[in-house]
Amino acid sequence: MAQPKKQVEKGRVYVTATFNNTILTITDEQGNTLCWGSSGMVGFKGARKATPFAATTAVEATAKKAAVMGLRQVEVYIKGPGAGRDAALRALKSAGLMITMIADVTPMPHNGVRAKKKRRV
Repeated sequence: MAQPKKQVEKGRVYVTATFNNTILTITDEQGNTLCWGSSGMVGFKGARKATPFAATTAVEATAKKAAVMGLRQVEVYIKGPGAGRDAALRALKSAGLMITMIADVTPMPHNGVRAKKKRRV
């Protein structure tokens, strides 16, 4: 097998856990994407993409790609309310990556959207 273009030891993992899917992006420390994956990419369709098992499978497949590039230490940034949040963390740990930091970067509205106009009867 050919040697990968990039050799990286430290990186970042961005996990986006939505209600429909779990998307994973692995970058180097500067934020340049090394590899990515999702529940849909590993073969799950429809409602099964949103399950913790699908998230675990997606993380394992993506971590395998990153391991070829020599990735060992990662900072994890989790975004979203989906079912794959905890499962993704456990899968990263079991894939042999050393987690140095975990941050929740879920966007929170400060004031939300504009309220509906008052009902007049």
